[in-house]
Amino acid sequence: MERDIYKLLKQTSEQKASDLHITVGLPPMIRVNGGLKIFPGSEGDLLKPKDTKELIQPILEEKQREYLEENGHVDYSYSVPGWGRFRINVFKQRGSLSMAARVVSATVPTLESLMIPASVGDLARLNKGLVLVTGPTGSGKSSTLAALIDIINNERKAHILTLEDPIEYLHKHKNSIVNQREIGYDTKDYASGLRAALREDPDVILIGEMRDLDSISIALTAAETGHLVFSTLHTVGSAKTIDRIIDAFPPHQQQQIKVQLSTVLQGVVSQQLISKKNENGRIVALEIMRANPAIRNLVREGKTHQINSIIQMSGKNGMTTMDHYLFELFKKGLISKENALFYSLDQESMKRKFL
Repeated sequence: MERDIYKLLKQTSEQKASDLHITVGLPPMIRVNGGLKIFPGSEGDLLKPKDTKELIQPILEEKQREYLEENGHVDYSYSVPGWGRFRINVFKQRGSLSMAARVVSATVPTLESLMIPASVGDLARLNKGLVLVTGPTGSGKSSTLAALIDIINNERKAHILTLEDPIEYLHKHKNSIVNQREIGYDTKDYASGLRAALREDPDVILIGEMRDLDSISIALTAAETGHLVFSTLHTVGSAKTIDRIIDAFPPHQQQQIKVQLSTVLQGVVSQQLISKKNENGRIVALEIMRANPAIRNLVREGKTHQINSIIQMSGKNGMTTMDHYLFELFKKGLISKENALFYSLDQESMKRKFL
């Protein structure tokens, strides 16, 4: 088996895998098309604690080692010249070191390359407000955000400021100035980075994740004061996304947040990555919501359960529910009936579509 971490990372990229896993008691594992499998040539080669330590230590800098010792885990980005970039998480488990490394494309993707409708790009052409890209871990949120930021970078003379943990895609200055700050290295955390951002004359702010009440609150304020703010949540569906934001606040603040959110929210793009039918690879399924007067009223009044109905009636305005998108993928023969049902947000309604 190959015991050189640099070669393992290179070969992970060459295998078209999305992730490499190093952990005690198993050979190196890679994730291909959403499923885990043993790294080719490593069958039966079970890693011991000293093996994982020897593999992982060469790609840890001193500052990262210190953070790992103090917190039990560390996130960072790592570049292998000529091979690509990786988003790395090293963590302790049962006294040994483990690692998950995600392959990050060396080039910033486009919406077209991600098979996302061009209409989503209109969210990048807004002047202010809050745009959320949501979905489970590994659903491609960072790639979608990178594509949206690149549209702004190509089309506008703006100051784009990103706060990421870690930085994944590297943006070059084009028509815009792009400053990328990494949590834990360039700034302490999202909340302090956001407070500083408001004094750094940004037009556009990207927040890698709205993790807590502080970061959500500052993001809403930034959107309210004339900035275009992009961020992510791990929710699927517009209604759940809005509920998650409101529920982050104590009850006595929630009505105020509903009003604020109804004013600043511009759109929600929820996504899931689904295995294609009878072929390799995965395809994205989307829910696209654009805030219109009807949706803003529902948010303000706390009637988020009715948002889906508005989306269903607004197809001509570029909106789509997740279940409609899934059914269209099924009709085109791109995904199986089983996956259309499995990933649907209303399985009973989806079952009726198949009758």
